Amino acid sequence: MNMRRILCGWVNLSGGSETAPDALDAMFAADEALPPAHRLELSNAGRVGTGPAASFVAQDADAGRAAILIGRPRWSHTGTAADAREHGHAAAALRRHALVGERVFEDLQGSFALVLIDLRAGAALLAVDRTGIERLCFARVGPLLVFSTSARAVAAHPAVRAGLSRQALFEYLYCHMVPSPDTAFEGVEKLLPAQRLAVTAGGARRDFYWSLKFGATRGADEQGQERTFRELLHQSVARQLDDAPAGAFLSGGTDSSTVTGLLGEISGKAPRTFSIGFDAEGFDELDYARITARHFGADATEFYVTPEHVAEALPLIAGAYDEPFGNASAVPTYFCARIAREQGIGAMLAGDGGDEFFGGNARYAKQGVFEHYQSIPSPLRRVLEPLVFGFPLGSALLPVRKAQSYIRQATVPLPDRLETYNFLHRDALADIFEPEFIAGIDPERPLMLMREAYFRSDSPEAVDRMMHLDHKITLADNDLRKVSRMCEAAGVEVRFPFLDEDLIAFSGTLSARQKVSGPHLRVFFKHALRDFLPRETIAKSKHGFGLPFGLWLATDGPLRTEAKAALDSLARRGVVRPSYLQKLWQEHSAGHASYFGVMIWVLTQLELWLARNGARAGA
Repeated sequence: MNMRRILCGWVNLSGGSETAPDALDAMFAADEALPPAHRLELSNAGRVGTGPAASFVAQDADAGRAAILIGRPRWSHTGTAADAREHGHAAAALRRHALVGERVFEDLQGSFALVLIDLRAGAALLAVDRTGIERLCFARVGPLLVFSTSARAVAAHPAVRAGLSRQALFEYLYCHMVPSPDTAFEGVEKLLPAQRLAVTAGGARRDFYWSLKFGATRGADEQGQERTFRELLHQSVARQLDDAPAGAFLSGGTDSSTVTGLLGEISGKAPRTFSIGFDAEGFDELDYARITARHFGADATEFYVTPEHVAEALPLIAGAYDEPFGNASAVPTYFCARIAREQGIGAMLAGDGGDEFFGGNARYAKQGVFEHYQSIPSPLRRVLEPLVFGFPLGSALLPVRKAQSYIRQATVPLPDRLETYNFLHRDALADIFEPEFIAGIDPERPLMLMREAYFRSDSPEAVDRMMHLDHKITLADNDLRKVSRMCEAAGVEVRFPFLDEDLIAFSGTLSARQKVSGPHLRVFFKHALRDFLPRETIAKSKHGFGLPFGLWLATDGPLRTEAKAALDSLARRGVVRPSYLQKLWQEHSAGHASYFGVMIWVLTQLELWLARNGARAGA
């Protein structure tokens, strides 16, 4: 079953004739997708194609207007919702846009990537959903606008023919993915969550049509808040269920356990769950998944991933993503989804998003400790710091050494402080990268992109700002790409109940202390579900589908052989210095295998992606 959600097309907004009638097939082929299931001719000005999964196309040829939409959209406007049921979501979008213009996004919810084209006005409008479940990439060549859900497909259009971006390669090695709006290809960009692009032959405008409003409800009745929260959770899961046989990813954490329990409650039968285990100390969490499965009477399936499975998945991941992607938990996600598909599941419910909207990431609490230092009056800090750093033999005394480390980190402002331990900060960039490569990049750009997202939040609270940043970086750029693409590769659809608009809006009404209080995470969330979830689930710390790649790499076998060969090949590309790759391998072998294994995985995936895509890093 082809679950690929793909949209490709282009339009000449000056009304000029398109000159490459076979370019649409070339775009699909570049992304290793089947030929388009649905095609749309835009007069002589362009063409659009979509895959068969969750796609909607409509055209008003007389008015010179067209709409192309993929995803699982939902309309808050009653009349438009009825129109969508009768004529399809693209036709409904076309009519609603004709009435209200860009305010159409006030009514459009759910997951979607939408392209609206008006040939008479010489204009196009592109947008993706509020949380970035779907994606859209684009390039402008004069009046020609090329767009797709795949950056690789846009780059393959004959008028674009984009080469590889060195800047993007650096950002990938810094972030372990290419953060939006950048892509792996020169001149190709992608939209951020809740962003729209309005284009004419003469120019373009990008803005955000929605943002999460933070503002704790004064004097709120917490019991009433908890009732509302439980109702919204129930609604959000129910909205994701239809005729497709549904299952749930189950790691044993609070989010996946909540989804599992509600799936069973709403369906009225044992929820079907799928969990991954690893035969590696510190990585296997099946015991927690089993606790949840017993608690909710789930029909549970477990699967153990081995080093041989990882070796099998390495080339699959390199081919599945249109950009280099270094999140190793893509491997267990793929096998979990594949097992579900083999057992007849059509849609998997995932718990992604709960951490980013309800305060579940450990760094929120950790950074709060450093933020306390900022509350110390500046005159006192000017006295304190010389004493700590000038203390005789201070670096040899553990308490003083810890105080020095604390102050060093605390004086770095957020969000930069979040990257204090980034791998690329361990060594001088000149020791990591080849001189020619590093001369052509801006090493500050990853942090600049983080600052933009962090400060775009309207909340004065550091916790809210970090969650706003994670909405973009951790969720939209990383976790959603990981889960969505691996589920597509496995032939199953994935849905995200925690990304329901009503539930997200509710999260904004909670105070920062209801999300994170001292060392305690998800305070309100856990209290509200204390009689629903197992006690052990409430008490456990966050883990997820981590992969013991570094540990397994330490033993001989296909996985070690493939990784070593990939690094040897990468050493010849003129990006990373061979001496750094050798040092990294030696440090992994000498100790801290899990820690250094992360960067080896990231570099291995980069080389496999470059080889699979036929790209030269220096091109």
